Amino acid sequence: MIDRRLLTNIDWVLAGLVVAICLLGILNIYSATTPYKIVGLAYYIKQFYWMLVGITISLAVCSLDYHILEDLSYWFYGFLILLLLAVLVFGRRSMGATRWLNIGFFNVQPSELMKIVIIVTFSRFFNNFQSVGGLTVKDVLIPLGLLALPAVLIVKQPDLGTATLVILIALSMTIYVGLRWTTIVTFACVTIPMAWIGWAFVFRPYQKNRVLDFLNPERSRLGSGYHIIQSKIAVGSGGLTGKGFVRGTQSQLRFLPEQHTDFAFSVFAEEWGFIGCLLLIAIYFMLVLWGLNIAHRCNDRFGGLLAVGVTAMIFWHTVINMGMVIGMFPVVGVPLPFFSYGGTSMITSMVGIGLLQNISMRRFMF
Repeated sequence: MIDRRLLTNIDWVLAGLVVAICLLGILNIYSATTPYKIVGLAYYIKQFYWMLVGITISLAVCSLDYHILEDLSYWFYGFLILLLLAVLVFGRRSMGATRWLNIGFFNVQPSELMKIVIIVTFSRFFNNFQSVGGLTVKDVLIPLGLLALPAVLIVKQPDLGTATLVILIALSMTIYVGLRWTTIVTFACVTIPMAWIGWAFVFRPYQKNRVLDFLNPERSRLGSGYHIIQSKIAVGSGGLTGKGFVRGTQSQLRFLPEQHTDFAFSVFAEEWGFIGCLLLIAIYFMLVLWGLNIAHRCNDRFGGLLAVGVTAMIFWHTVINMGMVIGMFPVVGVPLPFFSYGGTSMITSMVGIGLLQNISMRRFMF
């Protein structure tokens, strides 16, 4: 099952881009957590360990034939649905949300794993489904059902950020396959009343506040709008070249909330300025382009769909997080992949990179 010859065909461009982002993230976490009183291992050391674990898992993923996933995709999907249901019943509650499931030795967040599973599930469906002239409304009913079930369960936790990402990933893959204009218009007409229903009956008060704060952060400067105001101050104060490493006032004086996780980019922007931000954005841009290049070079449709899905996951994570910290999007708690502190995010992202490596290397085998 494992072909060691594949290791001679490692995509070093992909690996180099990911490691570069990880190392920049570890440096940034060191700076962001300098003011903290930490008991035990420092956050940047933990992040380094998570990077090593993620790389190990990525190597394991890329050593297995990704075509196996096609046969197991629906089983994975069903298992994750059961875990999402279990979270609502037995999950660990933290900060007003129930997102974690204790399985003995560690806690698992099924909603994070669903990002990968929805990619595999949609890849199998569209690989076995052919449509001439683009997908009709009838054609997308089944994938829409496959998407709606986990999305609703994730929103119930509540975790609007992860649910949004799962939807955007699935939507990106569907657009890649191709939609008819009539399908696009139909769903646009359906989305508007559904959004109103969601706002009126589904969104919780704090979720509505995030949207309202996005439209007008000044409405609650010391309350729900505090995050975005402090983040914009940090980003703007960085100027052209930044204040220097470990010299950002917003982070060192701890005005920034969640400055080593969701708002890690704010710390980086304050310390390295516009030029540093351009460099980081350029690396992410190259990573996305390289992922699309892997999809283009793939020898089979299933692998190409997988590559597009993983690339979409990285792209939307990056766009939403960076847009969130500069006030372009509401605050939804989405980490910056490979950069923000967090083991679950690192592992999920590395699994995606393992799939990209797998697809890239196996094009030499067929």
